[in-house]
Amino acid sequence: MLKKFVISVSAIVVIGLGIIAVKIPGGLTGSWVMISAVTGFNTAQASSDMAASNFELADGFSVNLFAGELDGPRFMLVSESQDIIVSFTKIGQIAVLRDLDSDGIADSTEVLISDLNDPQGLAFDGDWLYFSERDKVSKVRFDHKTGALIGTPETVIADLPFGHPHRSHNAKALGISPNRKLHINVGSPCNICEPEDPRYSAMLRAELDGTDMVIFASGLRNSIGFDWAPWSGELFATVNARDMLGDDFPPDELNLITEGGFYGWPYYHGDNVPDPEFGDQRPDLLDSAITPAFKFNPHNAPLGIHFLNHTDTLPEQFNRSALVALHGSWNRSSLDGYKVIALQWNDQGEIHSRDFMTGFLSPQGVIGRPVDIAENRSGDLYISDDLAGRIYRVSYQRK
Repeated sequence: MLKKFVISVSAIVVIGLGIIAVKIPGGLTGSWVMISAVTGFNTAQASSDMAASNFELADGFSVNLFAGELDGPRFMLVSESQDIIVSFTKIGQIAVLRDLDSDGIADSTEVLISDLNDPQGLAFDGDWLYFSERDKVSKVRFDHKTGALIGTPETVIADLPFGHPHRSHNAKALGISPNRKLHINVGSPCNICEPEDPRYSAMLRAELDGTDMVIFASGLRNSIGFDWAPWSGELFATVNARDMLGDDFPPDELNLITEGGFYGWPYYHGDNVPDPEFGDQRPDLLDSAITPAFKFNPHNAPLGIHFLNHTDTLPEQFNRSALVALHGSWNRSSLDGYKVIALQWNDQGEIHSRDFMTGFLSPQGVIGRPVDIAENRSGDLYISDDLAGRIYRVSYQRK
């Protein structure tokens, strides 16, 4: 069952053609407005004039606005003091949001690092904060008690490949595995092509000091989000599949990432259906291409994935579960995605999905695009929205 939660917003209307994002300037404040030539006006709405955005959540969960008027919050990390570290990719900043009175609402926002190139991925190893830019990975000491940095960032990995500075797939996802290996996603430099640099469309792995970097898995067009299943240690990654093949193909993917695995791009999609442009180039790879563990609807744009760590306080259907943020489609004749879903693994390893938080797509248009999910030690969930410029806090009330 889903229940409805109403939060107040107001409309910002922008008129334009094509697919664009318009920013209201002002440092960390502001919001992004998307306009789609396919679907008309998709309007980001901010919170002041009391228009209604209706969120529906899984039964037993409630939501409140943790922070608003942010400038495109993307990926998040929770510190030992329960502060929220956030990357702001488009404005080149990483900030810390602090809830000093523990009321579920951020009281302060402080910029930790600025003047970065497409920062996105974040990970902690003790008191080291790792972060990715389009061309490198760095680390800096972080004081968990004060929410402040100690010293200046050190480059760990330099010279990562990236495409045109103003095109997609440059921002890098970042994670540290249970056995303390650094993992970095490098997206493709194109919609569909054969990149010369084999590090494109791949997941890289390295030691925490950046040494011994290898291509861990390949054929991944853009694995923006990945996480390790706590019950098995397996690594799962979302993938945004290619565009311009119509509304219904190819599916976006969740892949079980294995060392040395090849996942099809650019030659094969979904259940190894050949690409119309490149499918005949490498028939020798067909038998080795690994098919998805789960298929999302085409063009839903799955981004962040987070395996739930506090399922002992949740209903049974959230055992062995992950939440995935569907950023939503810009390239379909009818909009789809724009929600957070729950994936559950059964004892046979089969994956089933259900809606967890909907309402980012309203009858009035798109009012938000979820990006990432983070969880604190109490089991509270944080969901970032880079279109409306918000972070939501979702909590479960045990009956």
